[in-house]
This record gives sequence, C-alpha cells and structure tokens, in this order.
Amino acid sequence: MPEPLDAALTEVRTLLLDPTLTRAVAAGRRRGRRPTVARAELRQVTLKAGPRLQIATSDGVRPYTRNVAPGAESAAAVDELLAEPFGNWHVETADATLQLRVTKSGEAQVHRAATTRPAETPGGHDRAKEYLLDPGDEIFAEIGGSAAKRRQVDAFLRALAATLPDDLTGPLRVVDLGCGNAYLTFAAYRYLSRQRGLDVELIGVDVREDQRRRNTELAQRMGWADKVSFVAGTIADAVIDPAPDLVLALHACDTATDEALARAVRWEARWVLAAPCCHHDLAKQLRAQPTPTPYDLLTRQGILRERFADVLTDALRAGLLRVHGYRAEVVEFVDSQHTPRNLLIRARRTGTGATEPQRAEYRELVDTWRVTPRLESLLATETPVA
Repeated sequence: MPEPLDAALTEVRTLLLDPTLTRAVAAGRRRGRRPTVARAELRQVTLKAGPRLQIATSDGVRPYTRNVAPGAESAAAVDELLAEPFGNWHVETADATLQLRVTKSGEAQVHRAATTRPAETPGGHDRAKEYLLDPGDEIFAEIGGSAAKRRQVDAFLRALAATLPDDLTGPLRVVDLGCGNAYLTFAAYRYLSRQRGLDVELIGVDVREDQRRRNTELAQRMGWADKVSFVAGTIADAVIDPAPDLVLALHACDTATDEALARAVRWEARWVLAAPCCHHDLAKQLRAQPTPTPYDLLTRQGILRERFADVLTDALRAGLLRVHGYRAEVVEFVDSQHTPRNLLIRARRTGTGATEPQRAEYRELVDTWRVTPRLESLLATETPVA
C-alpha cells in the first residue's frame, strides 16, 4: 500500500545514518524529474582517520567518491542526496533492509524486511563474510551447505543482483537452461522472491527426466511448487511459453551455452546470465587449419591454443550479443581458486543493434581466424552480421 513519501524518506534517512549501514543504493528518477547524478551508493567504511560514510556517485560517465565524517557532515550529505528526485532507494543495515519506490503519483511503495546475519567466523572476527543468502537458510539443508557451495551461490547471486535494476518490480519470469540439480535455480528463486520481494515464476530445463522428478519433488518439499517448476528437454527444443524475462545458463557445456544464448536472443529476454563450461568447438576449428600470421605463437603450444580458444569463443559470443541488441560484458563469476570455469557472460537487452564499425569489428575477427562460431550459425536467420 502506498505511503506518504516524506515519512518514507525520513525512515530512509535514519537507516542511512545508522552506524551499521552496510550498503545503500539510490537510482532511477521520479516522473518528470531528473537527479543531478545517475546513481549514488553509500556504505560505512573504517579509515585510518576513523569511521566514515563513503558516498560514491556517478553522472553516467565518471564515478566520484568521497568519505564524510559522522555527525553533522554525514547528515548534511545524506540530506543532500535525499533531496534529489531519485525514484528508488535500497538500504541495508545490520538489522533491516528497506526498498523504496516512488510511484507516478508521488507516493512511496515500501518493502521492509529483517536483514539476515551471517554466522561469525571462527575466532570471533568481526568481519565475517556477508552473504546475500543467509548460510543458515533452510534451502541449504536441501541443496547442501558446504562452504564451497555457499561461496558459489553467493557469487552467483551477487552477479544476479548486479544485473537486475534496483527499481525492478514483478512479476518476473525466469528460465534456467541446463539446470542440472538446480541448486542455483532454487537459490535464485529464494533471493529474488524473499530478498528482492519480487513475484517470480521460475522454470528449470534439463535433458534428464530423473533430474526433473528430483527437482520437482524438492520444490514441493520447499512449498514452492506453484512458482518453481521443471521440464525435461534439451536447451534448444524445450517448450517454454510465454517467453522469459531472465535467462540463466550456468555451466552448460561447449555449444550448449550457444544454444542457450540463441534462445535468449529469440525470446528477446531482457537479461541473460551465462557461465560457459568447456569450450571445444572453436578449439577444434583452430586445430584444423593454419594459424594466421603473425599469431603462430598463440597456438603453437597446445595448452595456449586451448586457452586462446576459450577467450576467442567468449569474446565472439559477447560480440554477437551486441550485434543482436544486447549490452554484454564478460566478468569473473567466482574466484578462480574455487573453479577454473569462472567467467560469466552478463547481458542486458537494449533493443539497439550494433553500429556498422562494431559489426565490422566482429566480422574481421571471425574472418582473420577463419572460424564459424556456433552461436552465429544458430542466429543465422536473425539479423545478419554484415
């Protein structure tokens, strides 16, 4: 139910000045108004000079960070930001999480929740890792609660949080292609529905019928069967209707990642998160023909050729997504000490195709190495690459 905006902003102010503030983000704009900065992020930090409120702002081009002292200086800085016509605030302290969205009529829609606390590290250190999903959450009793699994879940959720806009409201339709035993599928649902307060419908796809049955039974035990469902089928052919807003494809082997990306493009999904696994297709193509001059040193050694094929494959995937109307970036998914397959292709649909120079850049790279990316073949019926 909408609330008076002034009262909601007063509550936000109290949380922003709380010494236990962990993170706050202001973004978006109110109807008919535009803030002087595109985004603001606040957190409490400890410097040599003592505790400070760190405020990072961006005008959409350059970031600017300042650290202000507690007391009157912090209060003045916070009041200055609250006077900006941001459309959304997300604030987390040690005890509370608040999400504020300003409606078109100028009222506030507020979602409040208690912030879950991570378990204290052995030895009583006060800088225990903060997880987006509480390690004590009941979901880990079902999917397994090893430290490695919790780290991977947290890394994935942080990538997901960085992909979706802070002002997102439901409903949100999600498809996880090649979901396997679905522990990241369930973690995504838990985070999006509980932490973000979204109305989520999630479908997991895996080729194995026994996995579908297992995952369906787990969804029933968790009480989520009306929102989380599974189908048995291939990434390329599984029937999904209507089309999803968000596509996940985590550790799909070799060209299965290309099949997932192709489906996302055809669906015109708004967001895509794909963590590639093994890369064989381009590596095989590189082995089958002479290396173009002057790049022989890149492929003469087998291990270097394989690693280069990995990099080339994901670079071309990102380039093709750009051609087909997405802003794509390749980022680290989880620290390499936990898994060597730690890259994540993160894409957001803009609806704007690539420029001619960008198309030419992609084409020149493909022609130089004389390769045909599987994703290009799958998307051959879509917008051609000039």
